[in-house]
Amino acid sequence: VQLQASGGGSVQAGGSLRLSCAASRRLISGYVMGWFRQAPGKEREFVAAVRISTGRTNYADSVKGRFTISRDNAKNTVYLEMNSLKPEDTAVYYCALDRRVGDTLATLRGLYDYWGQGTLVTVSS
Repeated sequence: VQLQASGGGSVQAGGSLRLSCAASRRLISGYVMGWFRQAPGKEREFVAAVRISTGRTNYADSVKGRFTISRDNAKNTVYLEMNSLKPEDTAVYYCALDRRVGDTLATLRGLYDYWGQGTLVTVSS
């Protein structure tokens, strides 16, 4: 499966962006789609994840209350709505697929085996 991330751009602090991640084929209901980000000089970190079947979500503490992950199964697409953006949210954002079936929403990037190409989000103060 191929993942295509889009929607990045430049915004001022306090602004909003919506990222999209389109899968090349139907996602199996047990899969989890996650968003990660990598700022310059930093490790790639977990942002949010959603289970395709149930819509259950998990968020990093740094984005709780500001970001919302959702999925549209008919379009094989997962979204990341980002509000109240801060300069520290500046990063390349990647979507990724965890094909393990289970109850957890993984936060470790090593558990995701398909990755999109990344989309740059720049937040200016």
